[in-house]
Amino acid sequence: MKPLEDFLKPTQKELFARLRAFYKGRINVCKNSYILVRGEAPVLLVAHLDTVHPEPVKQICKTGNGEILMSPQGIGGDDRCGVYALNATYEQSKVKPWLLFTCDEEVGSVGASTFCTKYRKGVLPKELDQLKLIIEIDRKGKNDAVYYDCGNRDFEDYITGKGFKTAFGSFSDISYIAPELGIAAVNLSSGYYNAHTLHEYINRKQLENTVRKVVEIIAESVKPEFPQYEYIEASRYCGMGWGRSYLSWYDEEKVLKKLPEDIREEYEALLDFYTVEELEEYRTEMGDAVIHQLFETEFSDIHPQLKEEPAKRGGRNQK
Repeated sequence: MKPLEDFLKPTQKELFARLRAFYKGRINVCKNSYILVRGEAPVLLVAHLDTVHPEPVKQICKTGNGEILMSPQGIGGDDRCGVYALNATYEQSKVKPWLLFTCDEEVGSVGASTFCTKYRKGVLPKELDQLKLIIEIDRKGKNDAVYYDCGNRDFEDYITGKGFKTAFGSFSDISYIAPELGIAAVNLSSGYYNAHTLHEYINRKQLENTVRKVVEIIAESVKPEFPQYEYIEASRYCGMGWGRSYLSWYDEEKVLKKLPEDIREEYEALLDFYTVEELEEYRTEMGDAVIHQLFETEFSDIHPQLKEEPAKRGGRNQK
């Protein structure tokens, strides 16, 4: 099995080519958009190939035990951790899951949108209709589970039973894919922290722990009695999905009033990309200066799309 480091250094284009060659004969490919790897288990795993950092990783710094990884160029754990996890899970599973590697998630889920368009046109494998659940591995931390606007409580209970705790996020690839396929989906932690900054780091042990749990889920999914979890749109008033968004909006107003004036304007702009909870975590860890750094990252010339009005670019937000 290829080590995590092998997934950190290639560009998106290089990684796309490598995965296409590695899974040759088992794939459905849309150039510059996505790679779909056929599986037998009724589970689709999702990760994206791009990162926000302008330079490829050249140097990887590690702690003495090799558990923590960083890079002067930005380690790109968001979402190279997920790409590694999909490959590791596939190799460790006796019955192989389906894999979906997408391009350009960071600039509006371009690959995921194309995948959904192809699905609507009926040109993708019919076996996708038999999926029982979807797992994206693209979340920070060690045991978060984010459902976005999916409000299937039975599915949430199942994932919680695997040691994950429900967390909140604004947007990721499954925000498109889950409702399109009609299958419940979750975004799980993959051990990276301080995403979209040069201070980003990866906890290898936490990443491997998620891999082990996902392998366990895949093994259970092939049992006849295992249910197919339907995508259920969350109710605005049930404490899920839009209900969560409303509560976050209420908190935003209180937080904004208490912010120092020198970061307030940038903080408010960043709410198009991050939740209040995430920005407050960053401030707690690194101080107010991190708001300036995040602003420079999100509104730099790296991705011109990020300078457009949110409504025009499709509202790409933090996971």
